[in-house]
Amino acid sequence: MQSGWRVGSILGIPLFIDSSWFVILALVTISYGLDPDWHQNWGEGAWLMGFALALLLFSSVLLHELGHSLAARAQAIAVNSITLFLFGGIAAIDRESSTPMAAFKVAIAGPLVSFGLFLSLTGFSQLPDLPAPVAVITGSVAEINLVLTLFNLIPGLPLDGGQVLKALVWKITDSRIQGIRWAARSGQVLGSVAMLLGLTLVLVYQFFSGLWIAAIGWFAWRNAASYHQVSNLQEAILSLTAGDAMSRDFRVIDANQTVRQFADTYLLEENHAPVYFAASEGRYRGMVVVEDLRNLERSQWERLTLHQLVRPLASLPSLRENTPLAEAITQLETLSLARLTVLTPADAVGGILDRGDIVRVLGDRLKLRIPPPVIQRIKEEGQYPPGFQLGSIAQAVSQDRPVLAPKPVQTQP
Repeated sequence: MQSGWRVGSILGIPLFIDSSWFVILALVTISYGLDPDWHQNWGEGAWLMGFALALLLFSSVLLHELGHSLAARAQAIAVNSITLFLFGGIAAIDRESSTPMAAFKVAIAGPLVSFGLFLSLTGFSQLPDLPAPVAVITGSVAEINLVLTLFNLIPGLPLDGGQVLKALVWKITDSRIQGIRWAARSGQVLGSVAMLLGLTLVLVYQFFSGLWIAAIGWFAWRNAASYHQVSNLQEAILSLTAGDAMSRDFRVIDANQTVRQFADTYLLEENHAPVYFAASEGRYRGMVVVEDLRNLERSQWERLTLHQLVRPLASLPSLRENTPLAEAITQLETLSLARLTVLTPADAVGGILDRGDIVRVLGDRLKLRIPPPVIQRIKEEGQYPPGFQLGSIAQAVSQDRPVLAPKPVQTQP
């Protein structure tokens, strides 16, 4: 779910502002508005200049994110939104590029825009006869864009430099997962160094601006750790098949019994099975879909058998036990299915597979303790937990293995 307030769109891309954006807007306005030199030269007008500079700063961040967005669009990748927040902005793209060079182009587009703004604003601020306040503001924004360019090129996720590093490692190793692992580790190391430096400046030298360095370091470390966790999830998905994840949470019943016998025997049970397969003469005849019974007149219940009512296995959404789990997840999401039937090589029913089964097997593989009630709730609701974007991850993994899950491009001023 998209957070923040929608304030419009740019080139058809929805633009959102997070509540934290107002914090940095106020801080930038105050810090420049209280600048002694500005007050000496322009008095109370310094506050208005500080506010204008803050707006231009975030306009620069917006253009930076638009650079990423347009580079993604050039590759036929949808851009869902751009959001401005405390530490800069996020361009949320629908999926990641399919090749290292294409990923590099998306990553480098933002810093190129920021560097272009630095050059153009620097030139503009030096125009003759330009009013002094305008020259000071544009010159300051130009310098900030240069800092933004250099900062974002630091080679660690979630910064653009980390995305560039990931693309380079991906190109060298032919592994997107290796690319993200290297870039994520780099981001964690650099984030840790920034936190240590910031806290040292505060505690040893009483330089309280170090809190900002520590905060940015913590933000970088946390996001890099998230990327690392995603790569672990990708590897787990790649190592599993539908047969590994399927459950035997179904019941096989006699296909020759009447609908009435089936309803009286099984549907009145307090804990009846979620899925029923009918079989006769040692062969599966199909699935009994309880909803189909409701479309029958009750007078037919006495004479129709399940064999006449079942949906044949060939008509059911199904896959083989050796089907990669990524393909199973993608099929569930693409077709909006509650579950899939998993078939053995002999075309018998090996099991059923739903989202709860997938979360369970991934939790086991990653050694995560997921309580059974949580798994059961996922099964009943047919929805993954909020923020658990398995569909997007699996779709990318299915397209090219190994692969990196689609993640927003992130920028920090």
